[in-house]
Amino acid sequence: MRPEPGADDNNVDAPSVDRLILYVGKGGVGKTTMAAATAVRAAELGHRTLVVSTDLAHSLGDVFDQDLEAMPRELAPNLFAQEINVLAEIRESWGSVQAQFSDFLQREGMSQIQADEMAVLPGMEEVAALVQIERQGRLGKYDCLIIDAAPTGETIRLLSLPESFQWYADRMRQWRSRLRRVAGPLFSTLLPTMNVIDVLSDLAARIKRLRQALVDPTRSSYRIVLTPERTVLREAQRAETYLHLFDYPVDSIYVNRILSREDTLGSHLDALVERQTQVMNEVQSAFGVLPRYAVPLVAEEPVGVERLSHLARLVFGERDPTDIMHHGRAQSIEATSTGYVLRLPMPNVEVQRLDLGKRGDELYIDLGSFRRELALPLVLSDLEPGTARLRDGILEIPFERPEAAPQQSGRNSK
Repeated sequence: MRPEPGADDNNVDAPSVDRLILYVGKGGVGKTTMAAATAVRAAELGHRTLVVSTDLAHSLGDVFDQDLEAMPRELAPNLFAQEINVLAEIRESWGSVQAQFSDFLQREGMSQIQADEMAVLPGMEEVAALVQIERQGRLGKYDCLIIDAAPTGETIRLLSLPESFQWYADRMRQWRSRLRRVAGPLFSTLLPTMNVIDVLSDLAARIKRLRQALVDPTRSSYRIVLTPERTVLREAQRAETYLHLFDYPVDSIYVNRILSREDTLGSHLDALVERQTQVMNEVQSAFGVLPRYAVPLVAEEPVGVERLSHLARLVFGERDPTDIMHHGRAQSIEATSTGYVLRLPMPNVEVQRLDLGKRGDELYIDLGSFRRELALPLVLSDLEPGTARLRDGILEIPFERPEAAPQQSGRNSK
């Protein structure tokens, strides 16, 4: 049973919101517009919806043509929007002990400026965003929480934080225990207040709870937004790879600002449409089984609730945008005794010959008449692919460490 609105903020239950949808992608591709349009349509369909921006350079208020604040504001029936004030969240989550920590560092010989700087932990901006998302999800006021995420690199750093922050907090707790045993009562007055570590532990626990929801494919979806440009496509491929690396379920791809043949008025626009068509074919190849949605370039800028609703209907039709668009992981990477194995779902593919090619961090897969280009994570980019096999619609590609891999040359096939 959900807690009533205004429930105790220290409730230890996992986030109770039914759906978490995060729009990710390169800066300027239209993540904010897609997040806002999805939220408007979800609210129209009766879902009590909150759309939140985690980008420091907020533009969510501009898209709605409304002034938004650090607290959710109701814009229409069932529709709420919020721009997280990261600095205010840091003060609330960390400010109670930051001054004490700074005082301790000054007693140890640091100048005030140095101590104040050191008292703000690396990654606190990301922590603040995660804590606010966790809080809004846990309060139980909303059916759907839609995140307008920061540009790709910042988002990947944000989403990789739960593991690293948990590690940091665990080490701090161990440090406290060891230091208490070694220092004894004589030096106890020299130690920083234990509130510092207690606060870190509390933040780590809250982020861990959010992490459980973020990787749950029955509750969370990650949607990659791009424009039909090859450089943007490459970054979108890398975003897909890293999201899957951290077990975040990607359920769909959105290609924004698509021109139709009817939009063309001259040779320049004809050439632009032709180039977009070519990139759309590459998008079809790049993202395998993931559903793809074309977002048209509309004549009137999609600003305000009414125009955002119109755009959402053009993209989703009568489908509920809070549906899970795809079930099942698009790829997975598992460690083996000799390296790693990359698995890619490739259903309904009949193949007589499989060819692999690799250049830098890009893997090229020719499977019969089907070709896919894949951006590899760093853990695989320095390794060479072994002999791949297709088993029950899953392509398995081993990557072996140099000391474990037999000598190979050229491309490999099955």
